[in-house]
Amino acid sequence: MSGHSKWKNIMHKKSKTDAQRAKVFTKIGLEITLAVRSGGPDPTANSALKAAIDKAKANNVPNDNIDRVIKKASGSADANNYESITYEGYGPKGIAIIVETITDNRNRTAGDLRHYFDKFGGNLGTVGSVSWMFAKKGVIVIEREDLSEDEVMEAAMDCGAIDFTSDDEVFEIFTDPEEVSKTADALAAKGYTFLSAQAEMIPSTYVALSDEDDLKNINKLLEALEDDDDVQNVWHNWEE
Repeated sequence: MSGHSKWKNIMHKKSKTDAQRAKVFTKIGLEITLAVRSGGPDPTANSALKAAIDKAKANNVPNDNIDRVIKKASGSADANNYESITYEGYGPKGIAIIVETITDNRNRTAGDLRHYFDKFGGNLGTVGSVSWMFAKKGVIVIEREDLSEDEVMEAAMDCGAIDFTSDDEVFEIFTDPEEVSKTADALAAKGYTFLSAQAEMIPSTYVALSDEDDLKNINKLLEALEDDDDVQNVWHNWEE
């Protein structure tokens, strides 16, 4: 879930091992749980839940699993009080990093993240230290395959997109962050399927790394962050 929705990152996620996929399922389950407890179990009236369900489906989480999590979250008084906390920091050579977490122990999460940043040549910053370099946007990614670019772009604009880009592998459709699920649903009704459809933090500029040690450290830092059970998403401006 790191970086933004470049197809290579997405395809890498799709090829993860069963154990890694199980961890992704668990993390999305926490996101669904928090959304249900904040806004109720009806996705038509709870945009956060709708977005979490869309993410679950994009990651091939079975519908039965999704329903089970929603029922559990809406029907039980779990002792764990989860909260969503966003952290900001710098990686090697000032790479800007935003880490979105869901945790039942903010002291544990903050301590773990600080350890990762310190260990791999970065430092955990304060709220607002790097987020000003990012803009929140809805991003829908469609694999290019044999689709017509003109037809996909026209369909995207008809369904509420505000911008559209393409490369040799994918089409990227940009929306207002609150409208990504609505636009994705409208495109799905037209027969399109997605590699990803979610709100993302898109950097305004990117930073390239050339030093071998810096490259090793940024890869290890991002891997450590994504492997942490409390971490939901990692956004950065490293030009991979």
